[in-house]
Amino acid sequence: MRGVIFDGKRTQVVDDLAVREPGPGEVLVAVGAAGLCHSDLSVVDGTIPYPAPVVLGHEGAGRVEAVGAGVTHVSPGDPVALSTLASCGACADCDRGRPTMCRRSIGRPGRPFTRRGEGLFHFASVSAFAERTLVKAAQAVRIPVDVPPASAALIGCGVLTGVGAVLNRAKVEQGDSVLVLGAGGIGLNVIQGARIAGASAVVAVDANPAKAALARRFGATHFVDARASGDTTAAVREILPTGVDHAFECVGDVRLIRQAIDLLDRHGQAVLLGVPPAGTEASFPVSSMYLDKSILGCRYGSSRPQRDIPRYAGLYRQGRLLLDELITVTYPVEAFEQAAHDVLNGAVARCVLTFDQ
Repeated sequence: MRGVIFDGKRTQVVDDLAVREPGPGEVLVAVGAAGLCHSDLSVVDGTIPYPAPVVLGHEGAGRVEAVGAGVTHVSPGDPVALSTLASCGACADCDRGRPTMCRRSIGRPGRPFTRRGEGLFHFASVSAFAERTLVKAAQAVRIPVDVPPASAALIGCGVLTGVGAVLNRAKVEQGDSVLVLGAGGIGLNVIQGARIAGASAVVAVDANPAKAALARRFGATHFVDARASGDTTAAVREILPTGVDHAFECVGDVRLIRQAIDLLDRHGQAVLLGVPPAGTEASFPVSSMYLDKSILGCRYGSSRPQRDIPRYAGLYRQGRLLLDELITVTYPVEAFEQAAHDVLNGAVARCVLTFDQ
């Protein structure tokens, strides 16, 4: 079968991958579509250290092909969106409804794939850039049949992370003000999460003015061109003089992390979603935090995928959650290099790789 692999030096599309059959508590999924985002490419450039060779991809949707013993919530033929959260379901954190904190979901990846006799690692427990992939039962979430695979694929990472950060982690309330630094794939989902939550002001900031129209389409009430403004902090203060209730950093830049903190109003909170290189440190004046301000890390939107994916699919069907509009272009999996080039050059909000099954 076809798939995109990274051997530690380069990526390539191959057609001789194999994946084993599902064991107890596992699901084999025929992937219909998979989103490409910076996390996949961060493995390639070393920003995210990961063992190789590895089958890339972590945003996917498709249909169940087979299930292992003990799997009852999905059956062959069911449409599913995939979550990267391979939580155990039995530890104290899972029992508290905090599966993103499950330590067993973060461990060394398995090797369900083989190529020419060599085992290949799972990426993010999903490896969606393969015609078929193997996941834990908890990662396969049934969705309505009328949600297109290309749109459904985006729920499993970008939507869970961005919208989840707003609704689950920050708990934005109606009438709150929101600042979003970076209007890429994650930022757009933060923006629409803020709209869904009822935020009164949603200020999007990006260095690419071409993103303004899309940011407004997703719910931004204001857009600041960081390159043209000269002083982004002053530009935001013109809109919200006392600062913001919630600032989301979606780029992974320490300068923007500091900017998010500096722009907080009293009792405001900065939520860190962007991923800087490993070992990066940020600084801020401690005295600025004593007015009940907070800095929050956020893993995967503090999501509970079996609850949240159907919830977001429902919002999509109601027209309240935009998924189709996130997709700038789709590519056949064989065009991975072109897709990666477009992502790295900011030419797309989200692009999707498709498999003809």
